[in-house]
Amino acid sequence: MPAVSNVLVVGAGTAGSALAILLARAGVTVELAEIKPEITTLGSGITLQGNALRVLRDLGVWERVSAAGFAFDSLGLRAPDGTLLAEIPDARTGGPDLPATLGMNRPELAAVLADAVRDAGATTMYGTTVDAVAETGRVRLSDGTERVYDLVVGADGIRSKVRGLLGIDVAPEPNGMGIWRIHTRRPKEVERTDLTYGGPCFIGGYCPTGPDTMYAYLVERARPREAVGDKVAHMRALAEGYGGVWAEISAGITDPDRINYTWFEWLLVDRPWNRGRVVLIGDAAHACPPTLAQGAAQCLEDAAVLAELLLAADRLDQELFDAFMDRRHARVKAVVEASLQLARWQLEHARDADVPGLMGRIAAMVTERP
Repeated sequence: MPAVSNVLVVGAGTAGSALAILLARAGVTVELAEIKPEITTLGSGITLQGNALRVLRDLGVWERVSAAGFAFDSLGLRAPDGTLLAEIPDARTGGPDLPATLGMNRPELAAVLADAVRDAGATTMYGTTVDAVAETGRVRLSDGTERVYDLVVGADGIRSKVRGLLGIDVAPEPNGMGIWRIHTRRPKEVERTDLTYGGPCFIGGYCPTGPDTMYAYLVERARPREAVGDKVAHMRALAEGYGGVWAEISAGITDPDRINYTWFEWLLVDRPWNRGRVVLIGDAAHACPPTLAQGAAQCLEDAAVLAELLLAADRLDQELFDAFMDRRHARVKAVVEASLQLARWQLEHARDADVPGLMGRIAAMVTERP
C-alpha cells in the first residue's frame, strides 16, 4: 500500500502534473491546485533532452509528445555569418531508443500533460492556490476551504508561494544574462538546434518545435526590465548581427506580444526540501539558466523519483524524504552549478573554458537513471 492515500499538489506545471499522473495512476487520490484559470495557449518553445523524454515515456505520453514535437540527434555550431563550423552528435541521455533532443511548443506539452492528469483520475482545481499550509499537511485554499492531506507538494515554480509559506528564505537570483525568445515559422533548413557564440549576443540559437514551427532566442547581458522599450525593434536589431536563416527569422519578428524577454535566474534550496509533510519539487526547489537545457528534465526526474519512493513505502516519514534527497540533491546541484559555470564563462569571455568537457560530464551523469 502506498505511503500516502491523498495528496495535494500545488502547481500544474511539468513537475506537478507528472507527479499527479504517477500517483493517481497507482490509485492515490490526488488534487492538483493551479492558480491559472485554464491552460495557457501562449508560450515559447521548450527543449527536452533525452532524460526528460525517458520520464515522459514512463508517464505514457511519449507518443503524443513525439507527434507534436520535432526530434533530432545533433547540435550545430555556427559562426555569426551563418557558416556551419561543426555538427556534433548529441548524447542520447534517455537511452538508445529515444532521440537525443526534442523541441516542442510549451502550451502543447502543457495540454498533453493536462489530458494525462485527467485520464489518470486526478482532479485539477483551476484558479486555486494555497493561502496557508502547515507541516502537518493542513492547508487553507484560496477559496477559503480548509483540508488535511497526507502530503502537500509545492510544485509552484521558481517564485513558489509554498516555499515562502514554509519559511524557506531562498529566492531566485539573476546571473547577469537576459534572453529574447520568439515562437515563429520554421524555415525548412532548420532541422536541429544550431548555436552561435559571439556576434552582438553571447548566444544566438534556435530549436525546431514542429513541422512548421520553431523558437529562436538571443542571449545578451541583462538589461532592466523596465528599460526594454520597443521589443520588436530591439530583437530585430540583435538578429541583424547573424547570417544564415536569421534573415528569415528577423522578418517574422513583427508582433511584440509574441516576444518574451526574461532574465536568466537560478536558485537551489539546501536539503531537505521538506518541512514535515510538505515538500518542494521542480523549480520551487531548484532552477538554473537554460545553458544545458536541463530545467524541465530535472523537474520531471523529481516527480518520477518522489512517486517511486511514495508508492514503494508503507509510511511517510523523514527517512523517505532523506532517501529522496539522497537521489536528487547532488544531481540537481551539479546541473545548477554547471549551468551557471557555462554562463559565467560567457560573461567573462573566458578563453580557456572547457565547455565540451563540462557538457560531457553532465550528459554522462544524467544518462544514468536518478
